[in-house]
Amino acid sequence: MIHVRKQEKLGLLLDVETTGLGPTTDEVIELALKLFSYHTETGEIIEVVDEDAFLREPLSDSARQNYSRAFRVHGIPYEAVRGKNFYDEKIRTYFHRADSVFAHNASFDRSFLVHMYPEVNEKNWYCTMRNVTWKQYGFANGKLLTLLEAHNITNHQTHRAMDDITYLMELLKKTSPQGNLYLQEVLEYGPMRKYKPAASRTKMG
Repeated sequence: MIHVRKQEKLGLLLDVETTGLGPTTDEVIELALKLFSYHTETGEIIEVVDEDAFLREPLSDSARQNYSRAFRVHGIPYEAVRGKNFYDEKIRTYFHRADSVFAHNASFDRSFLVHMYPEVNEKNWYCTMRNVTWKQYGFANGKLLTLLEAHNITNHQTHRAMDDITYLMELLKKTSPQGNLYLQEVLEYGPMRKYKPAASRTKMG
């Protein structure tokens, strides 16, 4: 049983590695999750409560065909995912426990995960890339590696999901030029709108 004090909430930091950029033609092959407690007023990260990383073999023909191109980015050999499946029941416990979900370029991660776990669309999602005015603060762009280098966290990105969220957590603990913790600024910007599949958007438009 996790006891969280009144001004504390549980956040879920996550990252996916995929076979490409299309949620309907590509698939998630790696998912990393880091559940942590944070102070709602200050954005202070208190402690990591739980974390896991999972691999899975893509099933669709299109995702398999795109694998070799995606490998040049994430570097995960096909042998590492062959025969692997996500532990869905355990993954869902992370979403159920979390008050909020955080990801860098969150719209990308959510567009894939919502097809696998529709309930994630009911969560409050926060984008750590768009919710901070990185360029106004003088950084070249909002890319994770750019920000990690600028804050002397690391100058190398493996593009493995757990590494990325571990580094991202260190970034969110840093203080912005305005004197706030970055996580506080992410929270103050507010959550994203609920995800709507492309077909729904077309009908509405």
